[in-house]
Amino acid sequence: MDNRKWFKEAGYGMMAHWGLYSLLAGEYKNRRVKDYAEWIQSFMAIPNEEYAMLAKSFNPIYFNAEEWIKLAKDAGMKYFVFTSKHHDGFALYHSKVDKFNVVDATPFKRDVVGELAEACYKHGLKFGLYYSQELDWHHEHGGGYDQFAPCSGTSWDNNWDYPDRSKKNFDICFEEKIKPQVKEILTNYGDLCLIWFDVPHTIKPEQSLELNRMVKEYQPDCLINSRIGNGAYDYVSLGDNEYPEEKPTGFENADPNSLGGYKYSPYGLYESAGTLNSSWGFKYFDQNWISPETIAERRSKMNSLGINYLLNVGPDGLGRIPSFSKEILLQAEKIFKK
Repeated sequence: MDNRKWFKEAGYGMMAHWGLYSLLAGEYKNRRVKDYAEWIQSFMAIPNEEYAMLAKSFNPIYFNAEEWIKLAKDAGMKYFVFTSKHHDGFALYHSKVDKFNVVDATPFKRDVVGELAEACYKHGLKFGLYYSQELDWHHEHGGGYDQFAPCSGTSWDNNWDYPDRSKKNFDICFEEKIKPQVKEILTNYGDLCLIWFDVPHTIKPEQSLELNRMVKEYQPDCLINSRIGNGAYDYVSLGDNEYPEEKPTGFENADPNSLGGYKYSPYGLYESAGTLNSSWGFKYFDQNWISPETIAERRSKMNSLGINYLLNVGPDGLGRIPSFSKEILLQAEKIFKK
């Protein structure tokens, strides 16, 4: 089936934010993050040398790809999107481009993306990958250094290890790391239903277009979300936890480089990604759970408007999806089916 047709009919998917930040669980040196736990390195301005030490402790012995995917399937999801690399620059797959990855830098030494891809194939879910194509705090030239707008951390770029923004050149990061890593995830993990890019600010139009062409060269049916930047996308990712009351019809006057409110989708494909509590990554003290009734209601409303609902879970540092998340998701599916 053509992925555009499939996407329009899918309706519901699971996203998972997981990485080194999951070990900190939203707290560092007796301080707690204000909102997103996956932004903790920036919020606390943790030096790369110190943050990289977390990799030596990353050994999630309870991670079980099949359990994650079976939960998604039992909860009614049709696809699964995983953070192959978030803003901290740490890859959850075996990257040959940068040894700051789960196989080379941790005692775990397992390719998480590969195991999830296999589990999705086995259980009949489509597989997609999130990849932070601009922000990369582990790289001196990671993007976001032209932004002064508020964010969930100290700054969009790494201004604690690399404070002199005048010396930064995103072109270097793009050529050295971003492009070759995107090629890796496109060529090593089977068919991907989508690539979920994020936070375009510094990235140039020609760079967004180059990534688009790369995706279409290696995986012609793989859909690209609007957060690739500069209009080089197939479907619209709405803002974080954005749930419109009416069917999207325009976005013609919107900024395609903003976090939400992008231009219209040329194929009528829309998606809203949301959280189960107040964070995407695991935050142990966050008990602000949404109810199963709310999930079922939002799913029904979004689907009636032609918008997919991509609902996130934040596994802990040992690889466990919190029991609260499991219970809420399974109960929401029961309510939705009534």
